[in-house]
Amino acid sequence: MTIHCIIEKDILLEGLSSLQNITNKKTSTLAVLSNVLIETKQDSLVLTATDLEVGLRLTVPAQITTPGSITLPCKKLFEIVRESGASSITMEEKENNWVIISADQSLYNIAGMSSSEFPEFPEFDDENIISFDAEVFSSLIEKVIYSISGEQENIYSLTCVLFEKEKRGDKSYLKMISSDGHRLSYMEKFVTTDVDQLILNPNTLIPKKGIQELKKFCEHREKIAIVFEDKQMVVQDDDAVMVVRLKKGDFPKYQSIIDTIQLEKCIGIERLPFLESLRRINIFTEDIYNSIQIDIQDKTMILSSQNADIGNAKDEIPIEYEGETLKLAFNCRYFIETLQVMDCSSVDVYINSNNSPCLLKSDIDEGFLSIIMPMQV
Repeated sequence: MTIHCIIEKDILLEGLSSLQNITNKKTSTLAVLSNVLIETKQDSLVLTATDLEVGLRLTVPAQITTPGSITLPCKKLFEIVRESGASSITMEEKENNWVIISADQSLYNIAGMSSSEFPEFPEFDDENIISFDAEVFSSLIEKVIYSISGEQENIYSLTCVLFEKEKRGDKSYLKMISSDGHRLSYMEKFVTTDVDQLILNPNTLIPKKGIQELKKFCEHREKIAIVFEDKQMVVQDDDAVMVVRLKKGDFPKYQSIIDTIQLEKCIGIERLPFLESLRRINIFTEDIYNSIQIDIQDKTMILSSQNADIGNAKDEIPIEYEGETLKLAFNCRYFIETLQVMDCSSVDVYINSNNSPCLLKSDIDEGFLSIIMPMQV
């Protein structure tokens, strides 16, 4: 049957907004993946979007005059609803998948595609689904998302986050770890739920797109329910369900990387002054590598950068340190991005030698640490 329904503008706008990142994938060869599938269900509409890696299905209240289903261009429909001054939107399907959209005095005639062309939404078993506070996943993601490698990375496992669980005595922890080959971010979070109930793969790799959408899914939600299957992760609440296709592969042995850094030579630095200094020095770095030199002496850190075309910069900040002089080179942006996700007032920096990685952590940022590899001077 041809669909005919009325829905409040704000409700439809919020739903379509949640689907934009999924339907705007420019590399897709299937035109229908740019569309949102709209289906009727009693007194509601079901909105579904997928790029075959991430699928999201939302249920929103609506007044259904005639049941049916259709797919419409998601971006164009979002723009129509966003710019409308009406309080409600009416959609009525006509012949050949054309849909008339009415919003007060405005009338739009938009070409859709048959719902039969839309991919099937993945099936899943929710028998073992477990509820968590959404804040747990928001905190984990915030601390690791910035160091996931871009899609151009040849080692595709680095374009993912490694998700793990751990039981220590009677306490349960969830972990996320990311690395782009030049740095590593590790975050663990204590949870009240018994993680023995959570079934994971030996390497549970969540792709970057899935992590981004999971972060959005957790916003404005207090609880989420999650289950991991062999090939997919399923997250849901009462009105929405998201399915993310997992990646296969090996992740770097992160614990051995962490263990190489001896937590002996500690440099105490005030986080915000350090961050502000890095931003000033970064003005004069080369755009590709953002290389800076860091000289560490008793009570002083000297940061310097040089750009062959525009000049150089130098800055000094006080530190708490007693030990041998160190001279290293790092990518400035890596330090900036790490310090931006930390909450502490003072950060502890551990460096073994002039050629060793740098580890950043603090007592305030519980469960978090970051490792940054040095550059060749």
